Amino acid sequence: MVRQLGQTPYGQTFEAMRAFTHSRTSTTQDEVWLTEHDPVFTQGQAGQAEHVLNPGSIPLIQSDRGGQVTYHGPGQITLYLLLDLRRLGIGVKALVTGIEESIGRTLQHYGLSSHLLPGAPGVYVQHSKIAALGLRVSRGRCYHGLSLNVDMDLEPFSRINPCGLTDVGVTQLSDWVDAPIARVQQRLLTQVMQQFGLHPHTPDSAPSD
Repeated sequence: MVRQLGQTPYGQTFEAMRAFTHSRTSTTQDEVWLTEHDPVFTQGQAGQAEHVLNPGSIPLIQSDRGGQVTYHGPGQITLYLLLDLRRLGIGVKALVTGIEESIGRTLQHYGLSSHLLPGAPGVYVQHSKIAALGLRVSRGRCYHGLSLNVDMDLEPFSRINPCGLTDVGVTQLSDWVDAPIARVQQRLLTQVMQQFGLHPHTPDSAPSD
């Protein structure tokens, strides 16, 4: 099931997906949530304060996903995967690999060759990061997911060491091609749904917080 949330505050969406995951049962249908967040820095469980350089007026929210600090904002696709991994028969490694491959195929459609960096989760074009991953698994069920930079203000990334990295840049799809975010979102969604064998039914309402 796919939920199109529009632009949302991070904290509200974070609490909603955590509540969904903690209350779901063995028969609860898997869901994919798509959103663009209001400007926010989020700190993962492995986050270190020294990687937050100068947040300014942008809020910093502690999250329970893996990884270090990152930035979310309008013009960036954030796709959350709320999946029962046991029911799907996949482990965390296969989940991460599937996400990376889905992003790579999406970028390839737009003529971009992407790659991975050992020890630095995410997807890169040349030596710049274009997509980030952050996940949480609880009782065999995952939440959080990925973010793909499409056409956004990249300046806030200069206020942090994105994902704890100090020697890579940050890029976005619009630096390379002209691609409307709605079309990129649909293509990315299609790749993810096919990758994990999910069904694309879209409900009429967004989740309550």
